[in-house]
Amino acid sequence: MDEERKICVVIGSVPVERDAFRNLDRAVSYIVCADGGYDNAVRCGIIPDLLIGDFDSVQTGLPENVETLRLKVEKDDTDTFAAVKECIRRGYRCFELYGVLGGARMDHSYASLCVLQYLASQGCRAVVMDGSRRVFLLNGGRLTLSGMKGRTVSVFPFGCASCEVSYKGMKYPLEAAVLESEIPLGASNLIVEDTAQITVQSGNAIVFVER
Repeated sequence: MDEERKICVVIGSVPVERDAFRNLDRAVSYIVCADGGYDNAVRCGIIPDLLIGDFDSVQTGLPENVETLRLKVEKDDTDTFAAVKECIRRGYRCFELYGVLGGARMDHSYASLCVLQYLASQGCRAVVMDGSRRVFLLNGGRLTLSGMKGRTVSVFPFGCASCEVSYKGMKYPLEAAVLESEIPLGASNLIVEDTAQITVQSGNAIVFVER
């Protein structure tokens, strides 16, 4: 791992607007394109550090001067999951994922949420950046949301029957409340303070932050 570039940015193949990368700090970011994510990089003027995938969906010709890991088409992992596991192997612990939700493949969107869960289970910090939406997965612990006053927050159990959560800085605060997977009580809360916190006491919780 490059000691100065501590954030691993993984770009998937779902189309991403150039503006999505307006806050990307190239000095601290190691950029990986998963398969067709290279098309997003080219369109947004981003030069990646690593290309990985079976390249069955990429439309742009691959460059010769970028490290490339070719995967077999017949494989167990999605290209995004393979990219994440490779970067964990290289020492990265902080991830931002772009272009991994939406598009024509709902199954791939769900698989990307599972990737968030995997990252949390490995003790990594990770967020899916999807336009104005942010998606986090908490395997216990606390998430602090700063500078997001006025945004909508929804929290649901993920990969488990229930989770126990507490909220601070929200319109509807909670203290060690149990959310169950079959009853979506965690939808549409509102951040009302400059800093809000979500604490997961047990279970896994997926957190959607919408503008």
